[in-house]
Amino acid sequence: MISSIAASLDRRLDPASAEPLALGFSGGGDSLALLTASLAWAGAHGRRVLALTVDHQLHPDSAAWTREAGAVAERLGADWRGLAWTGDKPARGLPAAARLARHRLLAEAARKAGAQVLLLGHTATDIAESDLMRTDVTPQLGRLRDWAPSPVWPEGRGVFILRPLLGLTRAELRAWLAGQGLGWREDPANDDPRFARARARAALGEDASAIPDGSSSLAAWLNAGRIGAAGEIVLSRGRLRAGPDAEARRVLAASLLCASGGETPPRAGEVARLYERLAGEGDLAATLAGARVVSNNDAVLLVREPRRAGRAEPVLPLLAGATGVFDGRFEVTAAEPLTVVTLAGRAARLGDADRRQLAKIDAPVRPSLPCLITEGGEVALPAPFGAGPAIAHALAPLRWTSALGGIDDERALAEFSLRNLVTPGEVSA
Repeated sequence: MISSIAASLDRRLDPASAEPLALGFSGGGDSLALLTASLAWAGAHGRRVLALTVDHQLHPDSAAWTREAGAVAERLGADWRGLAWTGDKPARGLPAAARLARHRLLAEAARKAGAQVLLLGHTATDIAESDLMRTDVTPQLGRLRDWAPSPVWPEGRGVFILRPLLGLTRAELRAWLAGQGLGWREDPANDDPRFARARARAALGEDASAIPDGSSSLAAWLNAGRIGAAGEIVLSRGRLRAGPDAEARRVLAASLLCASGGETPPRAGEVARLYERLAGEGDLAATLAGARVVSNNDAVLLVREPRRAGRAEPVLPLLAGATGVFDGRFEVTAAEPLTVVTLAGRAARLGDADRRQLAKIDAPVRPSLPCLITEGGEVALPAPFGAGPAIAHALAPLRWTSALGGIDDERALAEFSLRNLVTPGEVSA
């Protein structure tokens, strides 16, 4: 069993990396098996493991469970940090809200610790349960994959999730733990019939196995498009027309999300209708999911809508030296106190040098560029778009490449991040 986990780690991880490996650790059997195997692999390669435990604050004993998990992780040789989901909890949709909060907390903690990979203990049994839930309970669930970008944005930017246990069932892992004399804690929510996951678990039993994942990478589509320094995406309209239709719609949906900087994917029906229009002939202009789409017969340009009706303009105040995420598309580092807004409606206030630089950028892209307003009221563009007192790093290139399956392992992720200077952000707008 350990050998199959090690094989997954060997495939995806860089043994020579100096970065820590983050690991979601609940103290349950699956995460305990993952932590044990990961510590063995990391120890052999001189890497550090940071175990992260989320206290959802949904049970009176959750704080004690979190401390217990920390003690176990540190006893086994991992660094450990406890995280908490604070604030009000929803009356409906609690499991989904808790899952989202957990992903946000884990991704942000991993990134701040310098880890680009977050290990999670999902198993073949989890896939089988999710398949049953998708069929009978919640069709919107996505299928678990062994390697995928973090599902949360912008907290998960630059973080990939690795699930080395997907080839093993929960029963196999517990049998191995018992053979090692290792005990684990069971979450009582796992047996609570109020939750769909618990009902699926009861229906399948402990010996359930997963159906192989038939999803394919979209990496070949990366050659049918390009992404610019301002996060604009250009797709070949001819390639979209050539299909296959299902793949083309997936590429279009991912491109809309990355160009807009949003966190909620567009609805499948809306994407299908836009694709039908693009499959035809003639020029086209449309908006969807916060992205503006401008197309002739050859190319499709996708950029962020500079201002969306009914939504407040993004505003990001920054102190000198601070880094923050602006509109989900840029990490901006300020050299002096300033506020980041959208350029739309402010271009006439730019200085001559910035206006000359702006003229080199395609007209549809300009209104959605980040714009700086200094404490003295001056308006400027951050580098690389102008000479203002800040630097903006586009997040869309890594997000788009990741969404289409172009980042296959930790080495490729580190190389891409280094080329594009992805840096941690502390606040967002």
